[in-house]
Amino acid sequence: MTVNNYRVAWSVGLLVLLIAFLASLQFGSVPLTIRDVLTGLQSLYDEEMSITSRILVDVRLPRALLALIAGAGLALVGALLQTATRNDLADPFLFGLSSGASAGAVLVITKLGDTIGIWSLPLAAFTGGIISAGAVLMLFSMQRKQGDNNLVLCGLAISFLFGALTSFLIYSGDQRAASSILFWTMGGLGLARWDNLIFASLGLLCVIALILLRYRELDTLLVSEQTTHSLGINVHKLQREIFLSCAFCTASIVALTGVVGFIGLMVPHLVRPFSGMTHKRLLPLVALWGAVLLTLGDLTSRTILAPQELPVGIVTAALGGIFVLYLVRKPLPV
Repeated sequence: MTVNNYRVAWSVGLLVLLIAFLASLQFGSVPLTIRDVLTGLQSLYDEEMSITSRILVDVRLPRALLALIAGAGLALVGALLQTATRNDLADPFLFGLSSGASAGAVLVITKLGDTIGIWSLPLAAFTGGIISAGAVLMLFSMQRKQGDNNLVLCGLAISFLFGALTSFLIYSGDQRAASSILFWTMGGLGLARWDNLIFASLGLLCVIALILLRYRELDTLLVSEQTTHSLGINVHKLQREIFLSCAFCTASIVALTGVVGFIGLMVPHLVRPFSGMTHKRLLPLVALWGAVLLTLGDLTSRTILAPQELPVGIVTAALGGIFVLYLVRKPLPV
């Protein structure tokens, strides 16, 4: 890794993000010209807008911003979990967070309905994600040997349990809601609105706060646990702080986007050759390229079968599967 490579990664990332962001405002079921986009952005605070400007301001702009927030948040969570567990395949969805959120959302769709209005689905998904995270930590704290692998196994166990609960709710609920459930569990950014962007933003800010406070301690997790202890750092306490922050961030994002997998797995691996291993350089670049990847994925999902929309989770899962195959085939260091 060189300074020039790091700068190139930032420059290319910012340029691609700008292009992808403008393209996400322009393309969709109703194509807009660049002039329409610029005019709509200029009329952001006007009381009276044209239909074109309304489409841009009320639908596409919140969706594009949610792609930025969710992509950056999920990528940061993946990088932090890979550091905390010393597992290169760690991902926000490996620890049951998405399964809990899915169970909460499916419970609302099939059983409860909109009991508290438009916030029913996001709040139920967020609650499910937090409950699953709490269950993972409780199960992990009951282990006599609290190793990194045990944390992963606890996450997998809770993920399977909530997955079984989700399947039960689907088959025992209203079958007419199957299409809504299918789209939500495969991910999408269609729930984005100005009034709920704060929900995902709080999750991202939680992780950013942890990084600003603990980025030096995060670097110590790159060495052996004995060395970390010799530096006076409580490894298990730091791991719990990371996991709780990641759980809050993931639940906040998944509550609006549904299950969008592999962002947290892929982006840290793609970025490390340019940033190196230290978190002060790694994590800002991870956030940038996470936003790039999800913005491009959402743009693809809206245009590949236009005017029909493809769940963005299908796009990221296809990329993730190819990336995992690449990791498996890559020769191990001697």
